[in-house]
Amino acid sequence: MDFSNKVVVITGASSGIGEASAIEFSKRKSSVVLVARRKENLVSVAKNLTKYGNEVLVCQCDVSEWQEVEQMSRTVLDKFGKIDVLVNNAGFAIYGSVLELKVEEIESQMETNYFGMVYAIKAFLPKMLEQKTGHIVNVASVAGSFGLPGIASYCASKFAMLGFSEGLYHELKGTGIGITVVSPIMVRTNFFNHSSFKSRPKYSSTSLSSKTVAKTIVKASSSPRLEIIVPSFVRGAVWLKHTIPYLINPILGAAFRKQMRSQKL
Repeated sequence: MDFSNKVVVITGASSGIGEASAIEFSKRKSSVVLVARRKENLVSVAKNLTKYGNEVLVCQCDVSEWQEVEQMSRTVLDKFGKIDVLVNNAGFAIYGSVLELKVEEIESQMETNYFGMVYAIKAFLPKMLEQKTGHIVNVASVAGSFGLPGIASYCASKFAMLGFSEGLYHELKGTGIGITVVSPIMVRTNFFNHSSFKSRPKYSSTSLSSKTVAKTIVKASSSPRLEIIVPSFVRGAVWLKHTIPYLINPILGAAFRKQMRSQKL
């Protein structure tokens, strides 16, 4: 797909996967809209993109707030008059058992990870339908297929993202609008910077770079598939989990519970 002169909106663009995605689309001469809460970080990312010669728009926005997302979308559409790709990447996790976490901490993850995606889609989908073209890329996680102890509320937000995307995928058939979920395993970003992860090992030997996931997001933005799992061999694990859950779930649960107990000693 030729991405030159395409308008790409990326949430959670101030670092990690979002920043890496902005770089990949900029290399392909797209106009990129950087969306996140911290304006100073967005400005820094925007400066780094100037070398690619594409147009960059910085939009400070908390995606968990509908009014802010609505205003952001108006700013984008007023400037460019269209949107070609929407990348819903904003998200975070707080580690802890359901008993330990405050209700507000559980709610905040759902508000950003799930409702932030819903708000952005609601804001931009009418324009895409009017154009009869466009693609939505929702960045989920393999945790959207496995309920894991310690990050149950994060998993719930990604389960919700996957279910919403699947329903919308069917609704959009024949409209010219595509939707694809990118579900990576652990990625080396500032995801684990939250203080709740201080006693957790940060990355495994199989963790991915932001660049690897960003390249998959570019691929997903013109893909007919509902979900792309990164790396692809993990799809086998997801298949096993759904096919023989009575064998896989006890094994996973026991492993993660053991890890949780060891961290509390």
